[in-house]
Amino acid sequence: MDNTQLSTANSLQAAQRQVRVQLTSQQEDIALPDSTGPILVPTGLRRYALSTLVNNLLGNDKPIPFEFLINGAFLRTSIDEYLTANGISAETTLEIEYVRALIPPLHIASYEHDDWVSAVDVLSGTSASSIPQGQERILSGSYDGLLRVWNTSSQVVATSPSPTEGGHTSSIKAAKFVSPNSIVSAGLDRTVRLWKYSESEDGFSGKIAPQLELYGHKSGINSLSVHAPSNRILSASADHSVGFWSTRKSDAPAAPENLLPSTGSRTSKRRKLNTSVSVSQRGPLALMSAHTAPVSAAIFDAKDSTVGYSASWDHSLRTWDLVTASLVDTRTISHSLLSLEHLPDHHLLATGTSARHITLIDPRASATTISAMTLRGHTNAVVTLARDPNSTYGLISGSHDGTCRIWDLRATKTDKGAAVGDSVYSISRKSLEEEGRANSKRVGGEGVKVFSVCWDRQVGIVSAGEDKRIQINRGEGVLSSS
Repeated sequence: MDNTQLSTANSLQAAQRQVRVQLTSQQEDIALPDSTGPILVPTGLRRYALSTLVNNLLGNDKPIPFEFLINGAFLRTSIDEYLTANGISAETTLEIEYVRALIPPLHIASYEHDDWVSAVDVLSGTSASSIPQGQERILSGSYDGLLRVWNTSSQVVATSPSPTEGGHTSSIKAAKFVSPNSIVSAGLDRTVRLWKYSESEDGFSGKIAPQLELYGHKSGINSLSVHAPSNRILSASADHSVGFWSTRKSDAPAAPENLLPSTGSRTSKRRKLNTSVSVSQRGPLALMSAHTAPVSAAIFDAKDSTVGYSASWDHSLRTWDLVTASLVDTRTISHSLLSLEHLPDHHLLATGTSARHITLIDPRASATTISAMTLRGHTNAVVTLARDPNSTYGLISGSHDGTCRIWDLRATKTDKGAAVGDSVYSISRKSLEEEGRANSKRVGGEGVKVFSVCWDRQVGIVSAGEDKRIQINRGEGVLSSS
């Protein structure tokens, strides 16, 4: 019997075998009645046939596409192949959870800039304050040294001042909303800056006014993290340190004299003399130094603001006690770490690496292994990460390969004894399609590198990059929320 005949025979045998399954769903509107007990199905069934079966049981006139989970992982084979791969007898009752299938993250809009866009953030009703739907604001930081606030109709509501009016004197690398009327930014001019944001009553124009300049870093700042309830900020700098700051002038210590522009180089002094705006200057609550290379990202623990994490080109992930500004733990992997996000419900930190993949690390002292899972798919450095606001299993990454990829922690497989995940969706830059270059050969995403990504429940997936664009894609329903 040749291979084709053998495969056909195995398929027929699997189709003839049966297994008892219990179909369940955590989504009430699509759940089967409690009285629905286990049913016998052929083990040869795959996702499409199972989806048809569930729709028939629900009596749906218009079929709903479903995905199926067994023991928390998506079924990507036939039931028979799953049973064989996991050493499960067909005599057992198999519990299968079903969820609505995923919705593609379709392109919604793109906003054009004059220069590379290095940072994006969103202010919406999902923030601490209530922002009415349709009045959300998008913040962007650019290599031209300017902050811009946009409405969802792609109009610029406000632009930050020029250097002579108290603005950044070099490229911005990070920008966040602290509150509806406060913004923080940082960049290559080594300063963290706080701004007061206000809008006219009609909402069509606004003002970004300098409020506070924070000095302490001796090199460019790569990223910022904000914990608004405690008025605290973390910064990650190329000077190998993590900065810890207060957004309140009254809480912040005096700025280090040697770092102020007025006492710096002749060029800095001249620049300061030409500035027509007087802004208060303060220093850090603490500068935490332990890394031996540039720090790429620093974030607050999502559930405990007294704990911070930092990732660095020195291959290490470090845990900090922010109350005492002391180092608690160090985890080292084999690649430079370029981005960082916390997945608190799974006790994991996601780290984007120079090796083109995402490593998931359990930072708890009880963790027995450093790497809990690896997510593979990007073809260049992974420089930005964000959580899915609708699903505890979802994560989005942005890379210098010119794409954003969406990951579901349940979509994994085992490779050489380790858990490996594949991306669920890949989002390319719309600017490529518009220029008719989508199929052209490019080196590592050159010209379309993604620098920043934010996932907001109301606005969607907002990404920015080297193509001088903010791009918005649909974000709701992309992953199942269960």
